[in-house]
Amino acid sequence: MMRVGCAGWRLPKEMQPEFPGEGTHLQRYARQFNACEINSSFYRPHRPSLYAKWAREAGPGRLFAVKVPRALTHSARLRRTEGLDQFLQEVGGLGDALGPLLLQLPPSLRLEPENVEAFLGTLRAAFDGSVVCEPRHESWFTDEGEALLQRFRVARAAAHPPVTEGADVPGGAGELAYYRLHGSPKRFESEYDHAFLRDLAARLQQTGCPTWCIFNNTATPAGLRNALALNDLLREAGAFPSPE
Repeated sequence: MMRVGCAGWRLPKEMQPEFPGEGTHLQRYARQFNACEINSSFYRPHRPSLYAKWAREAGPGRLFAVKVPRALTHSARLRRTEGLDQFLQEVGGLGDALGPLLLQLPPSLRLEPENVEAFLGTLRAAFDGSVVCEPRHESWFTDEGEALLQRFRVARAAAHPPVTEGADVPGGAGELAYYRLHGSPKRFESEYDHAFLRDLAARLQQTGCPTWCIFNNTATPAGLRNALALNDLLREAGAFPSPE
């Protein structure tokens, strides 16, 4: 299954004609896309009932990736797991709409094998679903880092722009390919051109596993425009069914 979407579902005024019909922003977004990344969970907890509401609004067949709280990834730096059980209980409100959990790590967080092994072991003891990690320190892009992620069935996100050589290619466990596009040259704002998207569409079709592509250049309408254009390219190639 190919899944394309954005980090968040807010529809700026200038983009709303592309998302016609009645309903909330999420309901209208979900008519175009079959995936969405929830980033607000990084900053604050949400009640299970709110996650359940989002799942109902998105409708059948849509999945949410959920970003793990910064209290675990940035404050505790994967050295403690207090709060993990609460987070998993909260996201359980999504039910069948829960997709991967996203561990985005701070750029200064080096690979600390013992701490990472303990954290992922605790996570895997409580959660059997998909997990994807976006490390941003070069020490993770090594044979040791790859082996550790593979051991715990954690995919490594392909992030653009890459923080180091190879960071824009999926890695880790091969059961999921997860692309995160942050915008370039200006992160979170710049729009990717057609040539980039055409090349991206070709790469997405060659992963050989369930594939997600999330545009995080959503500080401007660029992310929504890129996601819509990528949908069109994949449909033209017969690789992406309509969400309807």
